[in-house]
Amino acid sequence: MKSQFLSTAIGSMPYNDPDHAAEVSLASLDAPIWPQLGAFGLKEQMEIQYSEGIPGGVIDEQKGRMYFDTSKDCSEELATFYENYAAAMDPDEGNGDCSSMAISKDFSRGLYALEERLKKGGKKLPWLKVQVTGPCSFALTLTDENKRAIYYNEEFRDVIIKAIAMKCRWQIQKFKAYADNIICFIDEPILSAFGSSTYVSVKREDVVAYLAEVIDAVHADGGYAGIHCCGNTEWSILTDAGVDMVNFDAFEFGETVSLYGPDIKKHFANGRMLAWGIVPTSSKIMDQTVESLETVLERNMDKLAGVSGVDKKTIAEQAVLTPSCGTGSLKIEEADRVFKLLSELTPRMKKKYGF
Repeated sequence: MKSQFLSTAIGSMPYNDPDHAAEVSLASLDAPIWPQLGAFGLKEQMEIQYSEGIPGGVIDEQKGRMYFDTSKDCSEELATFYENYAAAMDPDEGNGDCSSMAISKDFSRGLYALEERLKKGGKKLPWLKVQVTGPCSFALTLTDENKRAIYYNEEFRDVIIKAIAMKCRWQIQKFKAYADNIICFIDEPILSAFGSSTYVSVKREDVVAYLAEVIDAVHADGGYAGIHCCGNTEWSILTDAGVDMVNFDAFEFGETVSLYGPDIKKHFANGRMLAWGIVPTSSKIMDQTVESLETVLERNMDKLAGVSGVDKKTIAEQAVLTPSCGTGSLKIEEADRVFKLLSELTPRMKKKYGF
């Protein structure tokens, strides 16, 4: 697919006004996002935001944490979950109704603020982006009642993967009326620690399979699946899982994808894309210009072309531009600058390559 420097972003934003956040998204991006607004508290934190409806989940507002209580009898909840899953997701007889895993306004003011703006706008966008926390980051971050990562509970891990898959489909279905093409990013920051001693028991083939299950769900409703990892990782995990867009921090780790030249070459040959996180989401943003970002991007594209043997025009045709990560932890003025520079870099690169 020819994305030709299409711009989009990672979900989190630092704003405390959902309408303003939605406006920034619509004004700055070719593929607007619904804003994840951590300023509104615990329920809008990265993993917890997608926990709604998953059996065994307990949100402890007083202690500011969420966990899964595996000590109680969840058999009824689990049976209902799997009944809903089968009814929605069966490839032959499923009705596609994933509303049992809907994300309510209580867990996402930004999602509904964007929807309201789109309703009022009255016209279909070419592109729109939704997102979920990936199954590995979700299950390795949240724990059971004994503070053991829920990933290591096989029964609950399976439920989480399937719940996240349903949440992808629910979002795509919700926004289909407002956009011709929908991208769904699977945010997996924890993959930057893959292979470390902390996660030595997490097997590569399992990670590929779990990601592929969620990617298949995105494809079931005609969406494009992206995976975002803001640190360095084994990028071939993502390409082997069949993702459409590999999103990486191209500002700090831009050369790392070149270490996987053959995998990236195959990725491009399959019509898939690289989403270059070229706009830094740190205090470094205040020292950057459109020209400096273009220089870094070109240098990394040249490196990849040289190593992979992929023609640079192909790399450009199948490029997406994003910030390096979410902007939720930035100061307001820093986040504003991220979106400003991205909105200026995109047309500049399109013009340069004749798109």
